[in-house]
Amino acid sequence: MPAPVFMVYLGKILELLAGVGLLLGLFTRAAALSLTAVMLFICFYVGKGKFYYDDQHPFLFALMGMLFFYTGPGKWSLDKIVFKNKNM
Repeated sequence: MPAPVFMVYLGKILELLAGVGLLLGLFTRAAALSLTAVMLFICFYVGKGKFYYDDQHPFLFALMGMLFFYTGPGKWSLDKIVFKNKNM
């Protein structure tokens, strides 16, 4: 598989898994970190540094990913239920 095709599939799979992880609150910080990485790649590599690329806002999504990373999972997330860690 050529590298560009592989990167397209890798990006889409990471976006899907990160979205499901954030929706369910499972592995919230890992999902937010991968979402941030993918969106920054889109912003700076695909969009050639333009923050608002093609009427989508990958930089805004990267900022939201950073917000989820720093705030962590909520009290009703699956992270809290599964891992039973109060300091997540």
